[in-house]
Amino acid sequence: MKKPPLTLKRLVWATAAFTLALALTLGWLTPAPAPVALSPQAQLGLRLFHDPSLSASGKLSCAGCHDPSAAHAPANDLPTQMGGPQMDQMGQRSTPSLRYLSFTPAFGLDAQGKPSGGFFWDGRANSLQAQAIGPLLHPKEMANDNAAALVQRLSQGPHARLFEEVFGAHLWQQPQAALEAVALALARYQSEDPQFQPFDSLFDAFLRGQATLSPAQARGWALFKDPQKGNCAACHTADLGPDGRHPLFTDHSYDNLGVPRNPKLIPTQAPGSHDLGLCARPDGTLRQRTDLCGAFKVPTLRNVATKRVFFHNGQFNSLSEVLHFYVERDTHPERWYPLRANGQVERFNDLPKRWHPHVNQSEVPYDRALGAAPALNAAEVEDVLAFLTTLTDGYRP
Repeated sequence: MKKPPLTLKRLVWATAAFTLALALTLGWLTPAPAPVALSPQAQLGLRLFHDPSLSASGKLSCAGCHDPSAAHAPANDLPTQMGGPQMDQMGQRSTPSLRYLSFTPAFGLDAQGKPSGGFFWDGRANSLQAQAIGPLLHPKEMANDNAAALVQRLSQGPHARLFEEVFGAHLWQQPQAALEAVALALARYQSEDPQFQPFDSLFDAFLRGQATLSPAQARGWALFKDPQKGNCAACHTADLGPDGRHPLFTDHSYDNLGVPRNPKLIPTQAPGSHDLGLCARPDGTLRQRTDLCGAFKVPTLRNVATKRVFFHNGQFNSLSEVLHFYVERDTHPERWYPLRANGQVERFNDLPKRWHPHVNQSEVPYDRALGAAPALNAAEVEDVLAFLTTLTDGYRP
């Protein structure tokens, strides 16, 4: 049989097909991941996550504060998100991303009494399921008065039939059990859907040998790990997990950084009002641990370059500000804290003075004397910023 002539069009298509096959074989390109089949509970959780009818206002869903397009963090630059029955209540703390949260261990204290793990800024929830319940009942968030109020809304909402199929209609008469079922569905959704833990950043591709870092990114990576320079990896762990899992860029610990007071944060505007963090957890279990007053959980740095709000009180709105604060807090405090009438700098002004000794002032880069050179100069800060952009999900060669 006579072969058709090799036209220019056929040659182009053949070359393209060969190049694509070669790229996939050699790992130059990563094929799109296959769709993941969610369990029935997770499918329900997906729908509940995007359902504003579960809130007292009828306007706020989980996705309203944890926007998928913003790496499941807020898509605005408000210090904290608005909620409540009329959507006019400002929360006390900023909203973190939900990405990679399913790897968080339960809260605990080690043999030396050092805290780690847990969910929320103060670790008060021990599981994704417990964490999901918090916003549903918080008066400044989704603002359901109690479990019965939530179940009433759910039973009349668009997902009532699916809830009955997954958990059974008998739970309508058991509000607390139904609340826990809702939280379980939300937790399963966050655990099963790969978009919450994709591990598909440029840095992940770099670890797999499928990408290279730019010179600035490589320098930033070295500074990030250097214990005498950035020392970022001391808390934002950059090691592979015991099972070979790529780093989460947090050791789940807690730290007191003396973050400046945020004048835009309404709940703490009153004089003498402070958010004490870990020692002021609602259950009161750490009330006697005054050394933990002002300590908050170390967040993951994955997707940090996409964030628009930083720290528990939302004080900063740019990652550049955050890095400069880290290295200049002690060398040039006048750049970060207000001045008193006598001209003195009011350091650590969002923490009562008696707890100032508990602010981290011993580790690099916080160990510098007043007026000394910061641990990172301006060019080095830019290099670390360049590296942090490699932690953004969704990298495609």
